[in-house]
Amino acid sequence: MNLQSRSREEPEVNLTSLIDVVLLLLVFFMVSTSFVREAEISLRLPEATGDPPAEVTESLAITITTNGSYLVNDRPLVNNESATLRAAIIKLIGDRREMPVIIRADAQSTHQAVVTAMDVVARLGFVQVNIATVTPPDA
Repeated sequence: MNLQSRSREEPEVNLTSLIDVVLLLLVFFMVSTSFVREAEISLRLPEATGDPPAEVTESLAITITTNGSYLVNDRPLVNNESATLRAAIIKLIGDRREMPVIIRADAQSTHQAVVTAMDVVARLGFVQVNIATVTPPDA
């Protein structure tokens, strides 16, 4: 009878293969990830000059009040729907799309009302869209 105890070998874990697999997974996910760009509004920002802007004889003015109602050339609309705003602009302007558009919004009006007005104007094909601001009295 052999009563000698066998020498036990310590188990060895080889981490090299595990590290290789994790690194390959990391590279795979980095390469296959697509960065989705949400809808954007491209803006062409004007450059400031010392001269006041030239007066435009004819323009389309859209005013947005505090409660979000629209006025087209100082004429109030029946409701605040974008379809009503679109119809009022088409009725007033017709096919003239070269005319500049000035959007005047109250400081307390909602952002959604301003974006809706900009969207309607852009869908109609106007390219000269201006947002009116007020010059501070101390400037």
